[in-house]
Amino acid sequence: MTDLLALAVAGALGSVCRFLLSSWTYRALGEGFAYGTLLVNVIGCFALTFFMHTALVTDLVPRTLRIAVAIGFLGAFTTFSTFGFETLRYLDDGDWALAATNVLANVVLCLLASWAGLAAGRIFIGGA
Repeated sequence: MTDLLALAVAGALGSVCRFLLSSWTYRALGEGFAYGTLLVNVIGCFALTFFMHTALVTDLVPRTLRIAVAIGFLGAFTTFSTFGFETLRYLDDGDWALAATNVLANVVLCLLASWAGLAAGRIFIGGA
C-alpha cells in the first residue's frame, strides 16, 4: 500500500510539474513547435537515467522511492504519447518538415540527455 500511495502522489506532482513547465515554455517560445513536450522529454530522460543509475549502483534509493520517482513522478512528467499526437498533427497539416524535426529532435536530444544523465551518475555516484 505504501508503494501505491507514493506512486500516486509522485505521479500527481509529476503531471503538475509537466503542465507548469510546458505552459511556461510555450509562453516563452511560442506554440509554433512542440517545445514544451520536447523540453519535458529531454529533462525527463536525463533525470530518469541519472536517478536509475544511482538506484542501481548504490543503496541510496529505497524501493518505494525508486517506484515513486521513476514510475510516478518521471512517468507522469515525460510524455511520449503527446509527442506522438503532436507529430501526427504536423503530418495531418501537411507539415512534413515540422514532423520530421519533432521526431529527430526528440530522439536525438532525449538520447543525448540520457547519455548525459548516465555520465553525470557515473561522475557523482560512481559505478560502471
